[in-house]
Amino acid sequence: MELIWALPAVCAVTDWYAVSRGDRRTETWAKPATLAALILAALVLGATDSAAGAWLLVALVLGMIGDVFLLDDSETRFRLGLAAFLVGHLAYVASFAKLGIDPAGWAWVSWAVLLVCLLATRQVAPATFLRSGWALAAPVALYTLVIGAMVIVAFDTGEPLVALGAGVFAASDSLLAVNRFVRPISWAPVAVMVTYHLGQALIVGGVIGAT
Repeated sequence: MELIWALPAVCAVTDWYAVSRGDRRTETWAKPATLAALILAALVLGATDSAAGAWLLVALVLGMIGDVFLLDDSETRFRLGLAAFLVGHLAYVASFAKLGIDPAGWAWVSWAVLLVCLLATRQVAPATFLRSGWALAAPVALYTLVIGAMVIVAFDTGEPLVALGAGVFAASDSLLAVNRFVRPISWAPVAVMVTYHLGQALIVGGVIGAT
């Protein structure tokens, strides 16, 4: 069963390399292929055997849809991708809730993670408003609240991999927001994808392992 992880790993590394080289043609298929491979891995590992696993699959499918939208840098596609990921995070919340909320002694760490992310992205809200007004600032603010809730619930499951995955995912989104709305960072595109894929994989491993 462990070999099933090889496929998403190969797809992810291919995507990271493509992003680092600015190879949009390869990125166009490697980015969604990574999530498709994670969905396949979750299915093989028994995601359909539990409600938590079923919601996990919903979140992954929405993530793949969001990835496709974000392959284009236009603001319209960004909003669509943002919407897909927002609903995907709600699916993650449902998945984590099905695992059971039993906060471990370290659940308070979720608030520390969110504080770091908020400090890192403190300029995103005003920059987004100046760029596109409430049409984009409001959805971004709502998305921030939803991913914050996802991180808190993830830590409250008491499942280390789920909590770590959610935290890494939040870090990825924070870096993406700063790079897109505040200032370009040369290494950000690769770092965003590495943390995004690792976060998703950790969540998959955590949810499947807990069910």
